[in-house]
Amino acid sequence: MKLTLYYAPMTCALVPYVTLTEAGAAFDVRDLNTRTNQQRSAEFLAINPKHKVPVLVIDGEPLTENVAIQIWIARQFPRARLLPGAPKAEIKAISLMAWFSSTIHPHLTPNARPENYCDLPGSQESVKRVGNRLLFEDLEIAEGLLAGREWFFDHFTAVDAYFFWCLRRALSFKLDLSSFEHCTSHFERMKQRASVAQVLAYERQVHEAFARPA
Repeated sequence: MKLTLYYAPMTCALVPYVTLTEAGAAFDVRDLNTRTNQQRSAEFLAINPKHKVPVLVIDGEPLTENVAIQIWIARQFPRARLLPGAPKAEIKAISLMAWFSSTIHPHLTPNARPENYCDLPGSQESVKRVGNRLLFEDLEIAEGLLAGREWFFDHFTAVDAYFFWCLRRALSFKLDLSSFEHCTSHFERMKQRASVAQVLAYERQVHEAFARPA
């Protein structure tokens, strides 16, 4: 089986990179420079016309959308225990990842691209403010879920990898998350995992390569 992950720095493509690494999977990585709109190139649009990462190409067949990718990885590599084993807990894990994808992620995006949400002149700060209000409501829910827990479930799962990216993206916007003690403690625990350290080191290399003159 040949796996190729299409990846871009700072994006949620970090999530399958972490889980594939946790699973011990052999995979290639193709880096996209979103600052030069490489995700909109004809070559990439032929792979994913939605012009976004991650994409996991499995024996030539592209799989898109992070939740689906995480389920596929978990089922393909069951020994990694990337989803809880009990059916009820597994469904809950998928529900949490869907929430990250459909709610938390869109509430992060106004910080990076407020023009995607309103094109009125002078509206950018208002868009960010509303997005961050909604984001902080989301994080309050996550804070309760992590209270007294090391991970979202009884062991590390793909849910933890996905939430790590969410918090990391929020921190990249210089948001003050100090009131979310359990979320930030989870973030620090995640940084100690070998898979996360490997991905972050790789990301630094990609940033440096993209910064070099063509």
